Amino acid sequence: MRNRKNATKFEPRHTLVIGCGMIAREVLAVKQQFGLDHIDLTCLPAEFHFYPDRIAPAMDKAISDARAEGYEHIVVGYADCGTGGYLDAVCEKHGVERLAGPHCFAFYQGTDRFMASGDADMLAFYMTDFLCRQFDAFFIRPLGLDRHPELIKDYFGNYEKLIYLAQTDDPELDIVAENAAKLLGLSYEKRSTGYGDLTPFLKRAAGTKP
Repeated sequence: MRNRKNATKFEPRHTLVIGCGMIAREVLAVKQQFGLDHIDLTCLPAEFHFYPDRIAPAMDKAISDARAEGYEHIVVGYADCGTGGYLDAVCEKHGVERLAGPHCFAFYQGTDRFMASGDADMLAFYMTDFLCRQFDAFFIRPLGLDRHPELIKDYFGNYEKLIYLAQTDDPELDIVAENAAKLLGLSYEKRSTGYGDLTPFLKRAAGTKP
């Protein structure tokens, strides 16, 4: 990951991805897998997942800062992610492209597939590799479920199933997702998605064939 504060000289055609901290590991994995060495990455805080109103203004500043550093080619590693179109307005202002789709749960599956699943997944609670790794930090402790497990029904009572969208084949993460489903009282389904639409998006941004 590139530290923008300490950035020095770089190749003129380097592409900067300004992404969500929740997909940093996945961006770096795609970069390594396909040899996209001229892609640089910087991320906004993963906790913005809970504060989507912070995404657009933070992205506006991040793009302006990157332009000041000399980056000409910038892409946004976010879907809309609950910004209600405000992120699109920022992208249009700066002339940059973002990941298509409403959120990462869509682009990991492939946005077309996500849209087609529609009603069948209406009451699904999604988890990804990141959310499996951070289940306690992102859900259990912030919601107080470690202290008040009786709140589980209040928070998750309207869901019917937990769908784990797996970017990798990691048995330890499988266990986390399965245990989460049991804890929340939900049926369990695993979908091995890989990186979904993220891969062609990054390859296109890097100037290679999807």
